[in-house]
Order: sequence, then structure tokens, then C-alpha cells
Amino acid sequence: MKVNPTMSIPDDIAGTAALAICESLLLALNDHKILPEREILGVLKDAAAAHENVPAGDKDALNAAVAALINGILAGGNSVRRH
Repeated sequence: MKVNPTMSIPDDIAGTAALAICESLLLALNDHKILPEREILGVLKDAAAAHENVPAGDKDALNAAVAALINGILAGGNSVRRH
């Protein structure tokens, strides 16, 4: 399927694509020994904490869901090939 770059892309598609790209980048950084596993885990923990510690507001449910997703990735080991 070809996507017209001027056409708007629904958030769930853009978000899923962004997640897949980021996960691939984290794996490549680890595979090529650019970032060690502990640094990659730190990046993910920092990202989760950023969404866990935002001031209360309109996007509380979104931030909670984002933090839960990132913490699930951490628990599942999806973004690091653990040796």
C-alpha cells in the first residue's frame, strides 16, 4: 500500500510505525555495540518516568497508557536482545 505523504495518517498508525522504528534502532545500537544494554534500558525507563511524572491534566489517561506500554516493553525485553 502506498501512502500519500500529504494525506493525514491516523495517530495509531503513526504511533505504531514510530514504535517499530525506535525498537529497531535500539536493537541496532545494541547489536553494533554503540549503546550497552544498561543504557538502552535507561532510555526506556527515562521515557516511562517522563510520562509517569507529568503534572495532572487533560492527558492523564494518555500519559498513564504510554508509561504502561513502555514499562511493558521493559518487562518483555522487546527492545534489547538480552544475552
